[in-house]
Amino acid sequence: MSSATPVQNEFEQCASETVDVAIIGAGPSGSIAASLLHAQGKKVLVLEKQHFPRFSIGESLLPCCMQVITEANMLEAVNQAGFQFKNGAAFRYQDKYTTFDFTDKFTPGPGTTFQVERKNFDKLLADEASKQGVDIRYGHSVNAVDLSAKPQLEISNDQGQIQTINAKFILDASGFGRVLPHLLELEKPSTLPTRSAVFNHVYDNISDPNFDRNKILISVHPENQDIWYWLIPFSDGRCSVGVVGEPHQLAVVENGIEGDLNRLLKIMIDQEPGLKKLLANAEFINQSGLLKGYSANVKTLATDKFALLGNAGEFLDPVFSSGVTIAMQSASMAAKTLIKQLDGEIVDWQQDYAAPLMTGVDTFRTYVEAWYDCRFQDAIFFDDPDPKIKQMICSILAGYAWDQNNPFVSESKRRLDMVVELCRC
Repeated sequence: MSSATPVQNEFEQCASETVDVAIIGAGPSGSIAASLLHAQGKKVLVLEKQHFPRFSIGESLLPCCMQVITEANMLEAVNQAGFQFKNGAAFRYQDKYTTFDFTDKFTPGPGTTFQVERKNFDKLLADEASKQGVDIRYGHSVNAVDLSAKPQLEISNDQGQIQTINAKFILDASGFGRVLPHLLELEKPSTLPTRSAVFNHVYDNISDPNFDRNKILISVHPENQDIWYWLIPFSDGRCSVGVVGEPHQLAVVENGIEGDLNRLLKIMIDQEPGLKKLLANAEFINQSGLLKGYSANVKTLATDKFALLGNAGEFLDPVFSSGVTIAMQSASMAAKTLIKQLDGEIVDWQQDYAAPLMTGVDTFRTYVEAWYDCRFQDAIFFDDPDPKIKQMICSILAGYAWDQNNPFVSESKRRLDMVVELCRC
């Protein structure tokens, strides 16, 4: 058997199982894709290395996600879960403060969503998929793949038992685990600079009556505008808080106290006066986490044998909470394309999946790049924005980055450059 990773002889001899689709990972993209495929009568097997609930970062959903959640017949469960209501985003830099109301946007569709603790949210989606009849196996790792004929996977469980899975197609929803990019040597450098994020969950104890818990707060470092902070309120009096910067900007890490990430995060928070005041009485819950060099890219997103979903394909940056949105959109798009292929239609994975998906990814990329070179910050903090233009930009911040009727999607760079020029005049 040929494989991108050496395969043991016992792989040839172990018991095998056949499914229509093997999905690697039970996070949002994996659970959504599995649900959509199962609803069309496809035999799906989801392989998840970890056991849920498990920690994951990326807690602020965008309203666009609600459409895909509805497609997967999971909306009622999400609505009833008690997550923190979210209706927009707030941005602060020095003495400037502005908000985007996601209900006041150009693109039709939901204008509200939730801020979620991912360990609970991800488990909820996976449990809903299981209730629908999807086979999810936790504690199962993918060790090797063979694409020389029909896709074949070598998997092992927590007890070290090895099994062969024969599939008609593989969906990689492994997120930052990036299983297929590693095994098939698909990785290539991101076009974005290397950045790091330090984060934690805190009991925020925020007493400011003007603090809006219904919005994510993005704060900009008062002296280094390419350093920024997120503050995402949960429904139980806690927040997710994090700081993002290039490694040399988080200098404390380089000075040898990387192990004391709580101290590093506190130092960085105290450098932003508004955030320092809000979190003056905050209590850190756990040891802070560190995510290094998270931006990623690949040589190809899909072939007639596999497709990469969400972060397994390309991850840009957490600044506009696009990660889960891209993951869910990719799950929906890939499932629709795959159903056609499994039903005997001829599909072009580049034209039918990769290119449409990248339309939205590239729109987000325009705004991520403009955020870090401060052009988009100039537009966000402009004193007198045009209401119609703000609605179009608000649609993108709400996740509707695939709406070709929006000029700021169809011509993202040119339109944004035009706005920035007007704001700087």
